[in-house]
Amino acid sequence: MISISMLSLILGIALLVTGIFAMLTRKNLIRIVIGFSIADTGTHIVIVSLGYLKGRTAPIIDSAVNAANAVQEVVDPIPSALVLTAIVIGLAVTAVMLSFIVEMYRKNKSLSIDDYQELKW
Repeated sequence: MISISMLSLILGIALLVTGIFAMLTRKNLIRIVIGFSIADTGTHIVIVSLGYLKGRTAPIIDSAVNAANAVQEVVDPIPSALVLTAIVIGLAVTAVMLSFIVEMYRKNKSLSIDDYQELKW
């Protein structure tokens, strides 16, 4: 039987691979950004599922969890904090990519990456 953390890890890896595949195989700039967002979400799910420990509670020290036994009773808060930070950064990067696409579309009236050969080295 597959555990929930293993299932979420598999789902995250599948989303990551799907997003990378979409970024590398699509010619439409909007679809490339969507692929980036899918890969970003897959990365978040992988990080959270790797930080999950079965049978432990949220890292909040209160009457349910005393400070002396907190290390054995709570999950590590670092992966969750990293994912929250990564979500904000991913949102900002997506917004910047979309603003660049809007400006590129206004200039060339095309969303195909093949129409922007002058931007290559």
